Amino acid sequence: MVKLRLRDNEKISDAVKRFRKLVEHAGIKKEMRRREFYEKPSEISRRNRRRAERRARLSRLNPNGTGTSSNMTGP
Repeated sequence: MVKLRLRDNEKISDAVKRFRKLVEHAGIKKEMRRREFYEKPSEISRRNRRRAERRARLSRLNPNGTGTSSNMTGP
């Protein structure tokens, strides 16, 4: 749960900005989007399996785990 106390002489717009940051940091928006529509357990497991396959494929292609290629030429 996110709690916000208004500071002395704080503008409402500043408090709203702080509140939005707290909500975003707490993951509430992400959780709301995830629960917006019902997702069948088979769809969840399929999505997780595809995500794991993608991670495995990327780790096979790039075993050192860096995002850049080692044979890049530059200035």
